[in-house]
Amino acid sequence: MPMFNKRPDNQSPVNTIKNITHVLLACLFVPPVSIAFADETSGHHHHSEAQMTITDTQRCFQANGLPNHPTGQFPNRGNPNAIEKQNVNVCVPLVPQKQETLTPIRGTVGIALNGVQFRPNTAGFWDADARRGHSPNGDRNWSLDIHGAPGKLGLDFNNAHVGRGGLYHYHGIAESLATDHNSLIGYAGDGFEIHYLGAKMQSGWDLKTGERPSGPGGRYDGTYNEDYVFTGGEDRLDECNGGFLEGRYVYFITDSYPFVARCLYGTVSADFNRARHGAEARGSRGQGRGRRDRSRRQ
Repeated sequence: MPMFNKRPDNQSPVNTIKNITHVLLACLFVPPVSIAFADETSGHHHHSEAQMTITDTQRCFQANGLPNHPTGQFPNRGNPNAIEKQNVNVCVPLVPQKQETLTPIRGTVGIALNGVQFRPNTAGFWDADARRGHSPNGDRNWSLDIHGAPGKLGLDFNNAHVGRGGLYHYHGIAESLATDHNSLIGYAGDGFEIHYLGAKMQSGWDLKTGERPSGPGGRYDGTYNEDYVFTGGEDRLDECNGGFLEGRYVYFITDSYPFVARCLYGTVSADFNRARHGAEARGSRGQGRGRRDRSRRQ
């Protein structure tokens, strides 16, 4: 279970919150440690290390990228990559501000409290010449959605899989992230909270009807992101899967498309929205910015 510190800028940590599921309520003061997670369920277990540090202006995460819950088998038939330890060091604004315009996200959109990243998009585009019908060099007008792809590119039971650099990352909700007592599961790259409330929150996106006018042709069936259209409506989330919870603007993971936000309404940290991932994050931290991720692409 990750540990959490709070400290003023340029000073050592002064306290640590022990219970991740009560991060907003707990006040136990213990030294920061890393904890390996294990339970009696099936799956592969990993030694997870994650720490959240709060400064005057930022919320920062240091983690090894390994989940605190069992995972599926990797490599597997749909995914040839093995899970590898990472050096995750990213920051988001402590006090996010919602803007009038949204920012589309192609890379990492957020990070879970356990230090595992949310990366909802894929590197695949429709390609008539590719064996699988999609490739990184395909038609950019038709981007592959992992939940509509055959075999879902090897997603495990946590809606996660592994990039080429060994980065285990989420494309949807992992049930172990949510608890009956706390819906908070992470933070987006602009600093707003990410929550999961299941069927209580409805996406504002719908599957189009009819046939695709170009590209792969055929009916709209959810294979591509462009098969969906944002329609919004009362009691539905906005284009970025955002809405209000107890008077606060937050993002939600949903059980239907887009599952995880594909855009953000706040000012996005320089540590996020990067197409590359899966190796050590390096660089120096400047004002309002965390360490840059100069890692390999999936």
